[in-house]
This record gives sequence, structure tokens and C-alpha cells, in this order.
Amino acid sequence: MQVVHTIAALRERLAGSRAPAFVATMGNLHDGHIALVHKAKLLGDVTVASVFVNRLQFLPHEDFDSYPRTLEADAAKLADAGCDLLFAPNERELYPQPQAFKVVPDPALADLLEGEFRPGFFTGVSTVVMKLFQCVQPRVALFGKKDYQQLMVIRRMVQQFAMPIEIVAHETLRAEDGLALSSRNAYLSPEQRQEAVQLSRALARMAQQLRGGAAVAAVEAEAMATLAQRGWQPDYMTVRSRNDLQPPGAGEPVVLLGAARLGSTRLIDNLEA
Repeated sequence: MQVVHTIAALRERLAGSRAPAFVATMGNLHDGHIALVHKAKLLGDVTVASVFVNRLQFLPHEDFDSYPRTLEADAAKLADAGCDLLFAPNERELYPQPQAFKVVPDPALADLLEGEFRPGFFTGVSTVVMKLFQCVQPRVALFGKKDYQQLMVIRRMVQQFAMPIEIVAHETLRAEDGLALSSRNAYLSPEQRQEAVQLSRALARMAQQLRGGAAVAAVEAEAMATLAQRGWQPDYMTVRSRNDLQPPGAGEPVVLLGAARLGSTRLIDNLEA
């Protein structure tokens, strides 16, 4: 695997590629990221991954400074997975000047749920993904379903800008007990790690209750209360349309989304139902 740190070197390496398959990451890789790389190898002629911790998507009080930087270990994992090319720019390379031009996604999609609790987050995500897409020029890009709203925002961005990129979603990878794999799981203490599975279990209970005919509002309220009683600080436990993340109409396919803080660690998860 080749590692490049500049846009010029990246473009030189990809000059002969007709169909790059791209996986964008912030590093601190886990098996979920590696599954994306394995899938990418089936979909393109060159598999490209990026590692870049994007300042634009962190709020001032969030964990930008403490977010794990594990580039050497990440590169080894990517090489073992058969990745062809790692793009690992520093901040000065990707943002040589203050990023005055930004991609501001549709508020109807981006200002609810995660956008409500992390204002500006999806502008930061959309801007860096647009910039990475311009650098890599992939034919296909892969994203995990764990970040469900992010996936929808990126799909909408690609559609709105008529970008010739296929966005492929990959199912969430989970630990044996059901906890969704996340780089931030490393922040959990052993006791918190045992408790963390309650988020996915709460979503599963919501799905079961909905199948039994329970009212959406009651299901959401019970899930919030249950997590709060266990010592969590839930931001939302909600039922939304898979089409636009608005409250669902009758018969619409739905996704259950949850976000809650356990100690100082904020976890998110979702379940299509």
C-alpha cells in the first residue's frame, strides 16, 4: 500500500485509474472501517482510504484535541485489508487557507436530530467530504449506516451537485453483544462498556413495540425514560421516515434513531424497522 500526504501526490497516483473506490475516515480504525475497505475492493479498480480528523465538524466543547490519532496503526490495518492507497493529509494540506466557502446542506435534513444537538456538524462533514471527493474523484464511495443521517446528507449532496459518484451504504457492524462499533467506544470504562449495549437494546424494544401497534410518541417517551433511569443523558430516541427523517406517515418505512451520553461519551445508533 502506498501512503501519500499531498493532493498532488494523490492525483499523480490516481492518474491512470478509471474507477477509484473511496472510504473516508477520521482514523482510529475498527472492523467497521475495514469492512468498508473490503467492500470497496469489489467495486473499483483502486481502493483509496483517507485518514483526516476534520476540525470543521467538531464543536468548540467537543473532542477534537483528544480524538485518537493512530495513523501508524491505521496504515497497518489498511495494508492488511488490501487497501491500495492511503491519503493522509495534514490540516495545512487540506485547508491551506481558512475554508471560507462551505457546503451548507438542506436544513430540512441537516438541522434536526444530530444537527439540532451539534449545530454546524453537517456543514463541516459536507465540506470535508466534498473536498475529499474533489481530490480523489472516486467512482464509488462507501459509508456505514451507523451514521445514518450523515449518509443521507452525503447522498443528497451528491445528487444535488450532479456528482458522478455512487454512494454505497454498508450495514452497521456490531460487537457480539450488539453494540455498534465506533471509534468513540474506546472512551468507555469497562463498566460503561457493559452498559453501552442498552442503547441498541432500547432501539430493538422500540421496534418490537411498534410492531405490536404501540403509538410512536409513547414508544419514544418510554425509550427516553428508560435510558435516563439507567443513568444515561439521552438526546433523542425517535421514529423517523427513511426517506427524509421527518415524522413518518402511515405505511412509510421507518428508521429508529438514538443518541445518548453515557458519562462523557456520546453514542449514536439506529435500526431500520
